[in-house]
Amino acid sequence: MGLTKTEIFTEEQNRLAVLLKAMAHPARIAILQHIIQTNACICGDLVEELGLAQATISQHLKELKTAGLIQGTIEGVSVCYCINPQIWKDLQKQLGVFFGTYSLKTNCC
Repeated sequence: MGLTKTEIFTEEQNRLAVLLKAMAHPARIAILQHIIQTNACICGDLVEELGLAQATISQHLKELKTAGLIQGTIEGVSVCYCINPQIWKDLQKQLGVFFGTYSLKTNCC
């Protein structure tokens, strides 16, 4: 397998790729949607909510946290997660710019 050569891309391109890669799993999308819908920190109800094993959910949460999309706090034996508002705002902005660069052309393939 070849190298990704991330050094030839801009910092913004690399960061957007990291965030989108972290989101590129249906379980992670479901986790993010649940956190957003509850509008609160999620501490332990994801197993019941999503029907996945605790270890599986923990791995997905780790990926989302490593990318910076969520942040967590430790309270006793449980870890509570919420959306990282600054990263989420940056992602919204980057995607807005990215999608805004395209204008619909009716005479293209």
